[in-house]
Amino acid sequence: MMNRDDLGSWLSGPQTQREAGDWPGRRLGLPETGSHSLAPAWRRFLALLVDWFMCLAIAGLIGSDNPFLAPAIFALENLVLVATLGYSVGHRIFGVEVRRLDGHVPGFLKSAIRALLVVLVIPALIFDRDHRGLHDLAAGTVILRR
Repeated sequence: MMNRDDLGSWLSGPQTQREAGDWPGRRLGLPETGSHSLAPAWRRFLALLVDWFMCLAIAGLIGSDNPFLAPAIFALENLVLVATLGYSVGHRIFGVEVRRLDGHVPGFLKSAIRALLVVLVIPALIFDRDHRGLHDLAAGTVILRR
């Protein structure tokens, strides 16, 4: 069970001190470095930017003035690609992937939960000491290095 002291934000980072021999992902059985270790924040952030700007460009090409079009395209991209492949376009470019805790591709329900919460922004900015945002905690997923 996670308590309030385990939560941090993208500004403050996790609030607890790590013990010697501890690393983000250790409690989840993940390696400290290399393939299938937790993806660093900079890769996740850059992947998000690639996806967001790609969706803005697509919305611009469609030519609609609807302010919800780009977020809808972003959510759809995340839903379909993460559910089926385990990564979005940005994830693929920066060598990260989304997996369930058992190592499988998330599927549509977990991807829908993630996509909805990422579009809301705030849940993605609050994370635990394993660097999992509230969107990943709610969906039971983790972002790993490929």
